[in-house]
Amino acid sequence: MKKWLLRIVMTVFALLMIAVVGFVVYAQFDYEPSATLAEKVDLDAIESDGEGLIFQPKSPNGKGVILYQGAKVEKEAYAYLGQSLSEQGFVVSIPQLPLNFGILGSGTAADVIDEHSEVEEWFLGGHSLGGVAASFYSEDPSPKLSGLYFLGAYPASDFSSSGLPMLSIYGERDGLSTVEAIEESRELFSNNSVFVEIEGGNHAQFGLYGEQKGDNPAEIPAIEQQDQVVEALVEWINES
Repeated sequence: MKKWLLRIVMTVFALLMIAVVGFVVYAQFDYEPSATLAEKVDLDAIESDGEGLIFQPKSPNGKGVILYQGAKVEKEAYAYLGQSLSEQGFVVSIPQLPLNFGILGSGTAADVIDEHSEVEEWFLGGHSLGGVAASFYSEDPSPKLSGLYFLGAYPASDFSSSGLPMLSIYGERDGLSTVEAIEESRELFSNNSVFVEIEGGNHAQFGLYGEQKGDNPAEIPAIEQQDQVVEALVEWINES
């Protein structure tokens, strides 16, 4: 009887190890920054700190933006967003998340906020599963968190009784976080939420890493979608 129990335990352990190894291998095949990004941003000139990429503005406005990457997307793919937001006066952090999966490092924002004590207000969000991870942290956040935003994403839990300012930016052509899914998620957002649809935008163009499996083709250029994201974020932050 004991031998059978031992065999069962060893079998379960072996299956778990196979699953872990398989996940780690799967996570290594990431979406890398596209040629479009290289044309717009000098990646070699971007400052890096213990958390990941950091963009320091020439004229700080006392506010900061933290952006969690989408699953398996390298953080550099969001460098155009980071650079563009920093030009508006924001300190911008794009952290390095474990295995490029936001849900494995949802609390990373706490380290960023502690590291940059000069920033008075923070706005946290993310793309796709990065947005889900941001919502995990926002359930018990730092007092400095002033808003939560989503790029082709929606919260994992119910914020309907919260007064936290929230922003949802979604693409009309998104094949993963579809317009229908965004509409169905509205009841999870706080009563202080803004929704912005990007006409012709899709899922992958919230970053600059090329096409993504399961997504629909965009009807606008990637940089145009990115510029609309920046415009919507800046307007929302300034009004929050």
